[in-house]
Amino acid sequence: MNDNVLRITALIAALAVAGLGGCATHGESAHADTAQPVAASEPKTVAEQNLFLTFHENGRLYVLGDPKLQQIFLETNEVALTRTRIGDGPDGRTLVFGMNKNDAKRGGPTDAELLYDGKQVPQGPFYGEVFKNGRIYVFVDWKDMAGYLKHGEVPLTYTEVGAGPKGETVVYALNKESAKQGTPVAAVERFHRQHSAVAK
Repeated sequence: MNDNVLRITALIAALAVAGLGGCATHGESAHADTAQPVAASEPKTVAEQNLFLTFHENGRLYVLGDPKLQQIFLETNEVALTRTRIGDGPDGRTLVFGMNKNDAKRGGPTDAELLYDGKQVPQGPFYGEVFKNGRIYVFVDWKDMAGYLKHGEVPLTYTEVGAGPKGETVVYALNKESAKQGTPVAAVERFHRQHSAVAK
C-alpha cells in the first residue's frame, strides 16, 4: 500500500513538472512568435541652409538661398526669378530675393527671405556669405550671421587676402568659441567647395 502511494505521489509530481515545463515552453514559444524586432532609430539628416548676400555696385542687395543660384549669379550677374522690395534694405537699397524653380512653384517668401527677415532660424547646418566692397565674408554659424545682419559688422575674424575666386579678400566670421581653434579649417574647406566651380 505504501509503495502504491509512493508511486502515485511520484507520478503526480512527474506530471506536475512535465505540465509546468510544457507551460513554460509554450509561453516562451508564444512570446518568441509575437516578439517584434526593435528597429534602430535612424538619425534624420537636416539639409544645410544657406544665405548669400551681395551688395551690388548697382545699389541693390541680392539675397539668395541656393548655392547653385549664387554661382550662376556670380558668373552671369543676373537672377532670372526674383521677389523685390524697393528701398527696404540697408541704406535704402532695393532688396532682390532670388528664387529657384521650387521657390517659384511654392510662391510667397523664400527661405532666404525668411532668414534675412529673422522669421526663420536654420534647424541644422548653415553656410552663408556676404559680398561687400571687394570682400567676401564667410559664416558657418547662423548666430554669427544673424549678428552681422543686425549690426552690420563682424567683431572676430580670420582673414585671407586674395583667397577669393577673383582675388577677393575672404573674411571668416568667428565667435569666442571658434576663435580659440585658430584657423577655421572647416569654414575654409566649405568656402572652397562653394567656389570650386567659379573660374578665377
